[in-house]
Amino acid sequence: MKQLSVSQEAAKWYMDEMDLEKGDYVQFFVKLYGGIPTVFPSYFLGISEGIEGNIAIQDEVEGITFYFNKEDSWFLDDHDLKVELKGDDPEFIFEERK
Repeated sequence: MKQLSVSQEAAKWYMDEMDLEKGDYVQFFVKLYGGIPTVFPSYFLGISEGIEGNIAIQDEVEGITFYFNKEDSWFLDDHDLKVELKGDDPEFIFEERK
C-alpha cells in the first residue's frame, strides 16, 4: 500500500509558512525541473494549496490533508514518503518499499 506520512511538527511548519487552517489541503505534485529533490534523478516535488484532481494518497495531520492526486500517485509505487521537520525546514525521506 502506498504510504505518505507527515509528522505533526512538519504539518505545523506548513500551517505557519502557508497560513493554513484546519480543513485546508496541500498537494504534493511531480515536476520535471526544479523543486524538492527526490529519489528519482530527473523528478522533483512541488507543493500547492488546494484540491486538484482525484486524491489517491493522503495523510491528515493537524486538520490539514496532505496528498498526491491520482495522476502523480505513481511516484509512490515503490517508495513511502515521510515528511519530517529537520531544523527549520521539512525533510523528505523516501524509503524503498520491500
